[in-house]
Amino acid sequence: MKEDNKHNTYNTLFHWHSFRLKLVFEGIAVGILTGLLIILYRFSLEKSMEFIKYIYGVLLIKPYLIPIWVGVLVIVGFIVGKIIKAEPMVSGSGIPQVEGVLLRKLKMSWWKVILGKFFGGVLAIGSGLSLGREGPSVQLGAAIGQGFSKIFKRIKLEEKYLITSGASAGLAAAFNAPLAGVMFALEEVHKNFSPLVLLSSLAAALSADYVSSGFFGLKPVLNFKTLNALPLKSYFYIIVLGVVLGALGGLFNKSILMFQTLYSKLRRIPKEFHIIIPMIISILLGLVLPQVLGGGHELITSLLANGGSPILFLLMLLLAKFLFTMVSYGSGAPGGIFLPLLSIGALIGSIYGFLAVYLFHFENIYINSFIILAMAGYFTAVVRAPITGIILITEMTGSFNHLLSLAIVSITAYIVADLLGSKPIYESLLERILRKQGRKVAIGSYKHKSILEFAICMGSELDGKVIKDIKWPSHCLLVAVKRGEQEIIPKGDTALYAGDYLIVLTNDDKVSKINDSFAKIIGHCE
Repeated sequence: MKEDNKHNTYNTLFHWHSFRLKLVFEGIAVGILTGLLIILYRFSLEKSMEFIKYIYGVLLIKPYLIPIWVGVLVIVGFIVGKIIKAEPMVSGSGIPQVEGVLLRKLKMSWWKVILGKFFGGVLAIGSGLSLGREGPSVQLGAAIGQGFSKIFKRIKLEEKYLITSGASAGLAAAFNAPLAGVMFALEEVHKNFSPLVLLSSLAAALSADYVSSGFFGLKPVLNFKTLNALPLKSYFYIIVLGVVLGALGGLFNKSILMFQTLYSKLRRIPKEFHIIIPMIISILLGLVLPQVLGGGHELITSLLANGGSPILFLLMLLLAKFLFTMVSYGSGAPGGIFLPLLSIGALIGSIYGFLAVYLFHFENIYINSFIILAMAGYFTAVVRAPITGIILITEMTGSFNHLLSLAIVSITAYIVADLLGSKPIYESLLERILRKQGRKVAIGSYKHKSILEFAICMGSELDGKVIKDIKWPSHCLLVAVKRGEQEIIPKGDTALYAGDYLIVLTNDDKVSKINDSFAKIIGHCE
């Protein structure tokens, strides 16, 4: 009996301090496992893209082999479609699905996701579709965290932190960016700065990055010796760039949703055949404009290495990359949008840099700076996670000379996207998934309990109120209030303040409802 209760709710509540230390060590274990899996994933994708480049080189010399390649991609697309049909959770980026699992609105089978996302992602992205490795890496890491929890029979609260740790580790290993992985978990996935999330995610991200760096090396993903920072007198042009990126980021989000809608209207074509559409398009692009194939890592490095290309060619690349990303992601293929949107941002920055050189007499050495800034600003406009964008670009380039300018372009893009009414892309995609399922996903059992943690944000209606004056949701119990390192036993006259964390006990089958109820009364931490 004692062993059975080792990981139950009672022990978690009364051993809260040791629970934090335990999460750190579990985060390290999840990070190592995730790092090993993502190494294999990245290596498989790199070899696949090398093979694709070789294939199109051969096809240009021997065009009579094109029909054979068409047949190969049709078969690959059909296989990927069958994988998605067997396990719908592996479609798309994977990040909205992870957020849905953490909110207890979606259910994920960890081993099915690992198998389906890994092989489906390698086949789809490795065939040249304009998709990135980061979303799948995040979901693969989350599945590792969930699997760790299931195998070692952890409670639901612990499983939530392990899933988040795995997600952070996945992004860290995908981009050699551990701090961005942690910040993504805090800013985008949980949308609050919980100390428990910070500790466990940091342990996992650092472990995954250590393992990944041991295989791929310590160099940044975009390794460049010199990146010249723009002078302070030129910061007006950074603000203008931020405005442009904010508007174009909103267009990206609307286009993603629009193309998904267009695919859903192809009722005469079974869903498992949808992925064949971008596969066929990739053949034409591979022969005419191979730069737009894949996530876009080589496209970004070529822009930075060469200082850009003729502006008409850049405009053509931008249009082709944008549309091909929409067609690829809209099909439901397993792949993310991080790298494609970063490459689109890089193209926008390169075009803007050339215009600045020819119209306002900037020096050519600053074109690369505009590319870097546009990547961060475009990411912020689309994902609405500015701090993650700033840290991600800093870690990817290894340059700290652009922190101020990155912050300015990111906050400008954020404000413009918000004023235009553009919602964060992953939030929109999750809502779409839930609408498709009719929000009828019920997870959990009334026989088990779950512990939830909610942050009181600035401007919340709970800020300054005492507990007895608050109308609390039914089917839950407030068991503790965390204020910094202090843990308060709640009483009727206990006042709550912004920054407090509420520890709530509820039945496992009520978690999703309680999450929604508390979101309304405490607000979201933006």
